[in-house]
Amino acid sequence: QRSQQLKRAARLAPAPCRWNSGLPMNIGVLFVPQQEAWVVERMGKFHRILEPGLNFLIPLLDRIRYVQSLKEIVINVPEQSAVTLDNVTLQIDGVLYLRVMDPYKASYGVEDPEYAVTQLAQTTMRSELGKLSLDRVFRERESLNASIVDAINQASDCWGIRCLRYEIKDIHVPPRVKESMQMQVEAERRKRATVLESEGTRESAINVAEGQKQAQILASEAEKAEQINKAAGEANAMLVKARAKAEAIQLLAAALAQQHGNAAASLSVAEQYVNAFSKIAKDSNTVLLPANTGDVTNMVAQALGIYTTLTKPQAVKNQDEVPPAHEDSHSPGTEVLKAEQGSSS
Repeated sequence: QRSQQLKRAARLAPAPCRWNSGLPMNIGVLFVPQQEAWVVERMGKFHRILEPGLNFLIPLLDRIRYVQSLKEIVINVPEQSAVTLDNVTLQIDGVLYLRVMDPYKASYGVEDPEYAVTQLAQTTMRSELGKLSLDRVFRERESLNASIVDAINQASDCWGIRCLRYEIKDIHVPPRVKESMQMQVEAERRKRATVLESEGTRESAINVAEGQKQAQILASEAEKAEQINKAAGEANAMLVKARAKAEAIQLLAAALAQQHGNAAASLSVAEQYVNAFSKIAKDSNTVLLPANTGDVTNMVAQALGIYTTLTKPQAVKNQDEVPPAHEDSHSPGTEVLKAEQGSSS
């Protein structure tokens, strides 16, 4: 009912007319205001167009027939119904901006140029909306306005009027369609929220996995560095121990090569034997002992005999390499024999 009432009111409403200054009387001397054009007829025939400023006319013969405003004219296009491509009825209105470019054509080309342009804008709007779906109507407002302006300018060229621009003011959608659009918007927003949440979960899982990967890589690199450092430390320790042992052997060899070195070696062997014998049966109750365990002299003599057997080849080699200068009764061999005899006794 409301749409029918609006249609009836639009049909019964008077045609929009532009503002003008009225038709002035011809008194011979006329002053034309700025941005106005006065169309003069002489004896009922077009004579000339008066320019702004001072003008002279012949009374009774010349008559001012039309007064055209050269300013930009704003016309309110009444609300109208239009059907979109997807069969949705819309109520739409707009604003039309015009300007008179040729006063002669605007006066004699059409009876009411503004009304003609308004009707052309309404029909063009309905035809252009029929080519678009409802969703595209809201997205392509600018293109829709440009299409209406082009259509009006093509038709109004012979009327001496140029359409500068057309703007859509309001688009009224039926209540049910509006509710469905609102539901569609809410569904789209829920979809976006779900997608964003899933993307956030995915990125979080990726970040956690990357963190674990980097942690494992760093842990493995740390373990590798630790093992390398530990191996280097053990190697350095072994080298230090080997150097210390070599120096100890060299010092021991030098000490044994000196005078009474064999006696010192015998004393060291005897002390070690006594210490070892004192630790017997501390760790375990079962002990295996040789038959002559208490004979310390015999054990020391056996140890010195083994040592003498090992050192004889080295002594013979040294004698072959270096010739003896003279016989010395206190040679190392004599001292070793004396030490053996003394230890045996």
